[in-house]
Amino acid sequence: MTASARGALTAWAAPWRARWQALAARERRLLALAATVVAAFALWSVAVAPAWRTVRDAPAELERLERQWQEMQRLAAEARELRATPPLPPGQATAALEASTQRLGGAARLVVAGDRATVTLNGVDGVRLREWLTEVRSGARAQPVELQLTRSAQGYSGSVVLVLPGGST
Repeated sequence: MTASARGALTAWAAPWRARWQALAARERRLLALAATVVAAFALWSVAVAPAWRTVRDAPAELERLERQWQEMQRLAAEARELRATPPLPPGQATAALEASTQRLGGAARLVVAGDRATVTLNGVDGVRLREWLTEVRSGARAQPVELQLTRSAQGYSGSVVLVLPGGST
């Protein structure tokens, strides 16, 4: 610290030092105690509490990450399994797609054009839609490339565009 800075600091602190000396011993102890409490609170807030929270929350976070890792492993295994399955001939894929779409009843209409199929849905509930998509993906080996769905009280309505095996995505 330079001499001028030290002098400025001394000049600034002089009134505070004089005020401190003018206080009674009991008042100085109370102010020191208050300063200690404030410093302890600041130390707790900045250093200890965040570390304590991390230690407390770590087991639950590790469990959540482990579940997420297992789900990713399951999906990776499913992807490897799907890649390993032999391709379906286009006619067989179309037949499987038609059969799964017919199980949705009048709520679905299928239009096949080349290697793409468009399914128009009207009021299909979420469970049936998920089951249908799973069946289409595994049975017909079709990939959904575009979904335009809206949800209402009757279920999902809109269209799903699928690419059949051998088509381009």
